[in-house]
Amino acid sequence: MSPLHLIITFSLLVNIINLPLRSSTVNSNNNSEPLLHLGNGIAAIAEGEIITFEQLRKSLDPMIPKIRLQAKDESEFNALINDLSKDILMNMIDRIIIVKQATDEGIQIPPSYIDQEYDSIIRDDFNNNRSQFLSYLEATGKTPLEFREDLAKKLTVSIMRSRMSNEIPQVSPEKIESYYVENKLRFYQPSMIHLKQIILIPDKNSSFESLYELSEEICQKLNDGESIENMANSHGNKQYNRPNGDWGWIKREDMRTELAKIAFELQPGQHSQPVIIDNAIFILHAESIKRQMIQPISKVRDLIENILEKELANEALESWLSELRERAYIRYFL
Repeated sequence: MSPLHLIITFSLLVNIINLPLRSSTVNSNNNSEPLLHLGNGIAAIAEGEIITFEQLRKSLDPMIPKIRLQAKDESEFNALINDLSKDILMNMIDRIIIVKQATDEGIQIPPSYIDQEYDSIIRDDFNNNRSQFLSYLEATGKTPLEFREDLAKKLTVSIMRSRMSNEIPQVSPEKIESYYVENKLRFYQPSMIHLKQIILIPDKNSSFESLYELSEEICQKLNDGESIENMANSHGNKQYNRPNGDWGWIKREDMRTELAKIAFELQPGQHSQPVIIDNAIFILHAESIKRQMIQPISKVRDLIENILEKELANEALESWLSELRERAYIRYFL
């Protein structure tokens, strides 16, 4: 039977999260021996190391609220929990067998490096407050020594995974070009404008007529060389305007049709005349414009190379893990 069929089902995880676990037995030599104990039964054994349902529950608990928000109904919630529990258990098993492989190869993390990482966690995650750190350990049921041992294992796994990723071959130019041809639509670039604008809206201190006169003055100053940034910071209701008038890159379809038509007719560095829509006056400035196109391979070559390198790294890592799993002693319990 495949591991996926043996890994925890959702119905059992509900028991883990909310209810006492039912006792169960695993028959290894025709003698039934109880292996599941209330709240802390055995989920799996990997290379002699036990993974308990309690460990799974602790990893799963923080993710439950987010999954409830994602799920459309109870059925989808159950499926997400089931999939996530499988991933968590497999990651725990992978960590165990990777650490064993490192031990077999004689790879050890220098104590000084572990100390450095240990201290950096206290500094960065707990504001260098050791009392706060110890309170966190107490809440998670770990001693400082156990935390340090876990940290050493995590560093070992990270180093072993990185080593596998670094052993992948270089991506050939032929593979990059082939990927580009087969995935051209991925590199479609819609029409976009780096928009800066000034928005003038009447309030109790200014009439529409006075603001329209102001908009004409602003346009004249822009014609005379004044920067759009200065004009945007000096004028316009701060409730509607952004610092320097900068709205960043905007797709044509994300703009009002009336404004998009005018904006995309501008040349880079050019501004519009005052545009009236309803009770507001807009002055548009095209900082830069990207036309609708399929980006040429010269623009996306590095991106494609990164994509292919990640794919090769993932394939190499999964192949390596599959070999380790095949050689390892792993047993699952329901």
